[in-house]
Amino acid sequence: MEETKNQEARPEPKPEGPAHRATAKADLGKRFVAILIDGILSGLIGLVPVIGGLIGAAYMLTRDGLNFDFMDKRSLGKKLMKLRPVRVDGGEVDVSVSVKRNFIFAIPLVLMIIPVLGWILAPILSLVVMILEVVLVLSDEEGRRWGDKFAGTKVIEVDE
Repeated sequence: MEETKNQEARPEPKPEGPAHRATAKADLGKRFVAILIDGILSGLIGLVPVIGGLIGAAYMLTRDGLNFDFMDKRSLGKKLMKLRPVRVDGGEVDVSVSVKRNFIFAIPLVLMIIPVLGWILAPILSLVVMILEVVLVLSDEEGRRWGDKFAGTKVIEVDE
């Protein structure tokens, strides 16, 4: 009887990892600056004729799952703003999860394959997508945009 009491009194171990270090909704201003950094980076890459749009789109798709030391499995914008995308189930954000959560941002960049016309249309479509996603972030209790809900992720603030 005492043995079961002792087992019941022990607290369950808490899960570890970035998803469990912080759960607060990430600051919208930081998220905006992070996507602005990533968007400018991919947009500049997109100006390289033909291949630039594809490379920019590939970065936007995979940016939160790339395992480079300088990125730490998050985009350059999120790294600079001390944000991290995490899966709500506690799993790891990998390239496939990154593609799910970011595919909407890559669509306008593919238009940049078309010289001149694509360079004009891509920023306009990017702005429309950004506005829709901001509305969703503002209206969701956890700050989850459509891509986060589709991929089962959210963005948190971290100390690193």
